[in-house]
Amino acid sequence: MTEKPRVLITGAAGSIGSALRERLVDYEVVGLDREDGPGVFALDITDSASIERVLERIADRHGRRFAAVIHLAAYFDFSGEDNPLYDKVNVEGTAKLLDALQDYEVERFIYSGTMLVHRPGAPGLPINEATAIDPKWAYPASKAKAEEVIRDRHGAMPYLLLHLAGLYDEETAVPTLAEQVRRIYERDPKSHAYSGDLHTGQSFLHREDMLDAFARAVDRRAELPDDAVILVGEPEAVPYDELQHILARLIHGEEDWTTLSVPKPLAAAGAWLETKAEPVIPDDIDQGEEPFIKPFMVRMADDHYELDISRAKSLLGWEPRHALRETLPKMVERLKVDPAGWYAANGLTPPPWLQAVAEEGRDAEELRACHEDRFRAVHARNLWAHFLNAGMGAWLLASPMVVGYGGLGMTISDVVSGLLVMAGSLLVLSWRLALLRWAVAAVGLWGMAAPLLFWTESAAAYLNGSLSGMFVFALAVCMRPPPGVGRIAASRGPAVPKGWDYSPSDWTQRIPIIALAIFGYLVSRYLAAYQLGHVDGVWEPFFAGAPEDPKNGTEEIITSDVSRAWPVPDAGLGALTYQLEILIGLIGSASRWRTMPWLVLVFGIMIVPLGVVSITFIIIQPILLGTWCSLCLITAAAMLIQIPYSVDELIATCQFLVRRKRAGRPMLRVFLTGDTDEGADDGQRVESFERPPGAVIGEMLGGGIGVTPGLAVSAAVGLWLMFTRLTLGTEGSLADTDHLIGALALTVAVTAMAESARPVRFLNICLGAALVIAALVMDGSWLQKGADILAGLVLIAASVPRGPIRHSYGSWSRLLV
Repeated sequence: MTEKPRVLITGAAGSIGSALRERLVDYEVVGLDREDGPGVFALDITDSASIERVLERIADRHGRRFAAVIHLAAYFDFSGEDNPLYDKVNVEGTAKLLDALQDYEVERFIYSGTMLVHRPGAPGLPINEATAIDPKWAYPASKAKAEEVIRDRHGAMPYLLLHLAGLYDEETAVPTLAEQVRRIYERDPKSHAYSGDLHTGQSFLHREDMLDAFARAVDRRAELPDDAVILVGEPEAVPYDELQHILARLIHGEEDWTTLSVPKPLAAAGAWLETKAEPVIPDDIDQGEEPFIKPFMVRMADDHYELDISRAKSLLGWEPRHALRETLPKMVERLKVDPAGWYAANGLTPPPWLQAVAEEGRDAEELRACHEDRFRAVHARNLWAHFLNAGMGAWLLASPMVVGYGGLGMTISDVVSGLLVMAGSLLVLSWRLALLRWAVAAVGLWGMAAPLLFWTESAAAYLNGSLSGMFVFALAVCMRPPPGVGRIAASRGPAVPKGWDYSPSDWTQRIPIIALAIFGYLVSRYLAAYQLGHVDGVWEPFFAGAPEDPKNGTEEIITSDVSRAWPVPDAGLGALTYQLEILIGLIGSASRWRTMPWLVLVFGIMIVPLGVVSITFIIIQPILLGTWCSLCLITAAAMLIQIPYSVDELIATCQFLVRRKRAGRPMLRVFLTGDTDEGADDGQRVESFERPPGAVIGEMLGGGIGVTPGLAVSAAVGLWLMFTRLTLGTEGSLADTDHLIGALALTVAVTAMAESARPVRFLNICLGAALVIAALVMDGSWLQKGADILAGLVLIAASVPRGPIRHSYGSWSRLLV
């Protein structure tokens, strides 16, 4: 039997090396890689002694003659940074291998290079082997250096440098192409942006065609020039924009995929910020991969690699039998049939929704398509809101002239805001740009705040700005479908949290908050009008001002040094807060505790901490300012009553986030885009008011709220203590203490009326004890002291009984002592 020619392959255990070993059936293939395996010898390419030892082992077994040595082993990453391994493996490793081969008979040394070592061309101007060597980043630069080493140290060995195009097959692709497919599949907003010329592209090379080129190079090893260089790839470079359209049509069935050309400085700045921000996110918060786009890639976005392969045809008799255009349908089909497998094959981290359905064994493509169809249908039914918002933008644009208010700041603000609202509202008519609805809402928020920031003297400007901005915000993001909710969160999951017996995000839970916010807004808006000089006085039925001051108590309070310390009218800031409470209260479904966690927390922060701030302002009125403001007391009461209605939704959201963290979900993404949860899949139910009116009203007033006798007594004691100046004539420190403890006790009692916050009542035990001590040590009449001691004891006693808990709150219930 005739002995087969022998071929030595480095990197033989890799994907390409393994496939090439199977392809070279007419040769005896000997492999080299980092670890031993069938037909593979282990070596360290960076260690001369290791290379020499393994070559001696091969020589003892197979002889010292090789028909070809195919050098595939190399280091590669896509960071763009000049890693020391590029020199150590690609350059020095190649040199050490060549040096060790000098004692062997090698008919052809074949090096796996890249077309990227060449200076890029331009559309219609293909590069060839004579094109200047001018690599643009670390990896091709190391390959170019390795080729210089080959030219200098090949000795008597003829060599062939194969400059290969980007590799792909029916399932995998080079990182740039795989990332492009991924972005379009996920409808990543970045899939609509590109920082280079959309008419440029690069050549690709099918895996089978690459293997054929290597096989032909080995077969024709004796016929090639001693120092051959050959470009191998498909001659056509499909333009980026055309590739976008092909993928959009194959993946989503869409012909009109829009790709915008982003200025390079802007794209580079965005890539830099994204790259720098990634290490700040702890691994246990976001389990995603690092950003793909790097600043160095932005610089090369215009590079065009169209190939002249005439040399490959003449020297190897090779030309591609595959084409990227013909293979992409098969690649997309593989992606749709097995998305998780496709992501794994291409080394990509699947999005959370894909991970979730993969774990459950569900059809990811069906979920994606169903979610898109549902989202598009709901979006289409509500297009009227965005058309109306475009009209609101036109109104804002014309308002300075139509309404006739002066002030350069407000005029510029309304004109610019109107233009932005018009442009944004027309853009979001496309369901693909739904996230821009938040940008339109942000302009609406600015419209609400601008009259305060500019201290406008025009009542018309304030009214127009605050109401127009409110309508813009509402039409932008309060309409369904809510923007920014993840696929899994929107498609499936419970409406009622695990272990609960009602949804804290139901309309019956939110309407009382919205109603109280509307009331608070109207009062605060009235007070702000006085602060801005739009009205001459404010109604105050109970509290007169200082004798030497013609202002009443309310007017003194809202023009005091405390109020003026704010950079904007503080009553106007309160009105703005109430407006946001109304608007945020309207966003989302009964499942928003899990579909929009960030929004629920914002809502809670506006109500609970700001409610405490409002109470604090009430506390300081008689203590620091010497009088009261009736309307301020009313708005503070409205804010205080909101607290027990909002606590349960906050608790449910926090419980949900804890469960998702324990389930291994990426917390930052869950926080921003929501997720599914344990429980029945009824999250898509439509809230209705088809029940009897009495039942609906009962749920609004009593859902999750319970006024126990103890809490009612505690609230009454707290309210009475706030006004001992009036009821008992208390003065000085004792009066201040009564007022402070009374306000705090009232706040605690009202908060504890939320069943889910019932343990908060124990704080009133501490406040009651503090009141008793204060009565004993401070000056006052025996009546005042005795009344305070009695009030303190009643407060303590009333805070001990828990009262009934009618609802279930999951794991939180065991804390409701």
